[in-house]
Amino acid sequence: MPLPRIAIVGRPNVGKSSLMNMIAGAKVSIVDPTAGTTRDRVTAIVELDPPYRGDSAKVVEFVDTGGFGAYVAEGGRYDEVGNDLARLTGDIESQIAAAVEGSDVVLFCVDAQAGVTPLDREIARRLRERRLGKKDTKGKGGAARTTDDHGPSRLQGPPVRIIATKVDGPKWEAHAHELSELGFGEPIPVSAKNNYFRREFLNEVWALVPDMPAEPRERSPAELHLAIIGKRNAGKSTLVNTLAGEPRMIVSEIPGTTRDAVDVRLELDGRVLVAIDTAGLRRKRSFQNSIEWYALDRLQRAVDRSDVVLLLVDASEKISQVDEHLAMMVQKAFKPCIIVVNKWDAVEGKVGAHGRVVTPKAYEKYVRKELGGLSHAPIAFMSGQSGLNVKRTIALAFEMRDQARERVTTGKLNRLVRGILDTRGPTDIRGRFAKVFYVAQTGVEPPTITLVVNHPELFTPAYLRFLMNRFREELPFTEVPIRIVVRARRQREDDLREAGEGGEGATIRVTAGRKGVKQRLQGKRLAESDTPESLGEELLSDANSEVVDIDQFEDEDDAKAYFEDEE
Repeated sequence: MPLPRIAIVGRPNVGKSSLMNMIAGAKVSIVDPTAGTTRDRVTAIVELDPPYRGDSAKVVEFVDTGGFGAYVAEGGRYDEVGNDLARLTGDIESQIAAAVEGSDVVLFCVDAQAGVTPLDREIARRLRERRLGKKDTKGKGGAARTTDDHGPSRLQGPPVRIIATKVDGPKWEAHAHELSELGFGEPIPVSAKNNYFRREFLNEVWALVPDMPAEPRERSPAELHLAIIGKRNAGKSTLVNTLAGEPRMIVSEIPGTTRDAVDVRLELDGRVLVAIDTAGLRRKRSFQNSIEWYALDRLQRAVDRSDVVLLLVDASEKISQVDEHLAMMVQKAFKPCIIVVNKWDAVEGKVGAHGRVVTPKAYEKYVRKELGGLSHAPIAFMSGQSGLNVKRTIALAFEMRDQARERVTTGKLNRLVRGILDTRGPTDIRGRFAKVFYVAQTGVEPPTITLVVNHPELFTPAYLRFLMNRFREELPFTEVPIRIVVRARRQREDDLREAGEGGEGATIRVTAGRKGVKQRLQGKRLAESDTPESLGEELLSDANSEVVDIDQFEDEDDAKAYFEDEE
């Protein structure tokens, strides 16, 4: 059963996005005094607590919308290169209409400090017409007025309540009541800035929500969160619309149309997908205002909370510094990534810059050269507009999510690492050799492999890259990032040497064995023939302790117990 939905509408700069963030308890929508900051429908699922004990909480989907009539006035109508942003007005209003059509309740936000404006009256008129069943122009729809044989027409459409925003204190309460002249009953006052009347507002909203069986808010393990990132006009919103089968996102040739990170929940072939559309990125030195910095922050958050990332590269343009920056962002987040060459149908088979026909093989070579940090990531050639290879790419994303959740037994890991070190182990100019005492997979998403060694400094970045490549060859992590953690064992051999300098009667404490069995060797005299290596082996294989055998740990619980004991 779908969740009840509440749409938040109003003119620009009345506090809709601030109200949305207050309800959600998170920075869901970008808040900025610039008119037209919000353009698409931004959603958040919120659990509303009941006002009285004994009542049940209600899970509701809130929808923040763009400001009605944005970009009509002079001022912020044109961007820095002269694009007329008023061209987006029709698309924004279509998104508002779609939000209202699919909602159970409409919250009409009006600024109590500014009072009722002509634009507020125009919005009220349109909402009233929808309420009375009068249809709008074609494409924007309307709640139809239906008749039957038993009487006059009955009203259709969601109920509308006035929300008096920016009621920051008692002196504004009287101004809030003046908004009742719009004809939607008594206004509900609230201030998202200082939470004035917050509890009363949420109680009123809870009462407005129809009673429906509450759905669990916990995220299902089978649900895939897919972040779609890329530079401006790479085709991210077009791809989301293709997946949704409707104009869910505003698509325009104007760069930077999308600003918020918008979650779109879909069901494809029986599997649940949450596609996160993000703002198109450009070089930071080209940022014009704080909105672009907020958009970058939302993009980073989308990557961090995703399971898999689609990095869209425009096939019709060269790979730029922005693409490299995004690739580095994904790499640092250790997220599975698919490099998507979008708009492939527009360039395939054409003659490239060097007079050669563009082929998938040639373009793959070019991508690998430019985005070397994602050498493990698969490449998908796709067209978000025509749907070419879209379903196959999404299926690959599910496979990569499952791959990142794979686990390898500790015994297999230890045998693999032992074989690698016997063939090619790290050394240094001092003649020291690396010794690995224990290896285990200590995490998933990303797969995390921890090595307990004698000298962590011997495992240089170059050797770790070699080790990573061997892991990809032998383990089921061929296309996802792997995190390798190298740490010293509980008692460093250098520490044993320092303990030996204490002479006869020195006390040496070492932790050895499975599940943290701790042993003390007291009063042991260190002979001159006892090297740190031999002494360490003797301590680890003492008859009164469990020997740390790198092949004996086969289950996850043993590995956890071994490593947790060190903290």
